[in-house]
Amino acid sequence: MTRDYDGILIDVDGTLLTDEGQIHAETLTALRRIHSRGVRIMIATGRSESAARPVLAQLGFGDPALVYNGAALYCPHEDRLVEERLLSDRAVARAMDFARERDLMALTQVAGAKYALAPRNEHESKAVEYLDGVEIVPTLADLPREFVIRITIFSQTHSNSESLGREVEREIDHPLLLTHFPLNALARFRSSPLIVADLQPPCHGKAEGLRILKDRFDISSDRVVAIGDASNDVSMIQEAGLGVAMGNGMQSLLDEADRVIGSNNSGAIGALLDELF
Repeated sequence: MTRDYDGILIDVDGTLLTDEGQIHAETLTALRRIHSRGVRIMIATGRSESAARPVLAQLGFGDPALVYNGAALYCPHEDRLVEERLLSDRAVARAMDFARERDLMALTQVAGAKYALAPRNEHESKAVEYLDGVEIVPTLADLPREFVIRITIFSQTHSNSESLGREVEREIDHPLLLTHFPLNALARFRSSPLIVADLQPPCHGKAEGLRILKDRFDISSDRVVAIGDASNDVSMIQEAGLGVAMGNGMQSLLDEADRVIGSNNSGAIGALLDELF
């Protein structure tokens, strides 16, 4: 039996994982079935490599994972980044100035490590605890300035993520991949007032996964199904052969998707895969 697709590019939080942080049983069964038939399955996530490891362990496939919103590629077999882009020194310096001048909390990530200032309230504390393994440093000057993959800025003073994003873009005024969102978009932070801006090196976002599937496995983008729920999934949804949005997704993604399925808390992904494969 011939099939129309040979690859799956799938977001993690709000898509692959339920609000409880698990892969729905029907989805996991379907993913394992199609993987055993040669379909390549790549997660595409804003998470770091350390935060992606538990998800990859649940899947158990060993396929590479796109992390940092497309800025790096993690190989679970080698337990290292096999591709990574870095923020320029100028972008890092301007981001640090931006955080210092506005008294905003900043966190930097380099390969294998995360550094942040001490949280100043319970909301910042919860955000840092969630990121797991963060090393606390005393001042902004102690945050790493070299080999930085991502800088995350947290704000309680901006009314929405768009306003923070516009201000970051204007003040940094340097090429980068900027993603921003209200932290309460994540299930475990529904009551958080924090707005988040992630500054990553210039790249094609999660659509980098389509390049990787082509380069490494000779799977063209028209033979890939991309599944996501948020604005940082738009690039892969637009360029994949079939772009699928979760029913719980952001409106900006729903508007771009070829199909909209059920919630991440249901077996909707499993049902979709059973239909397609």
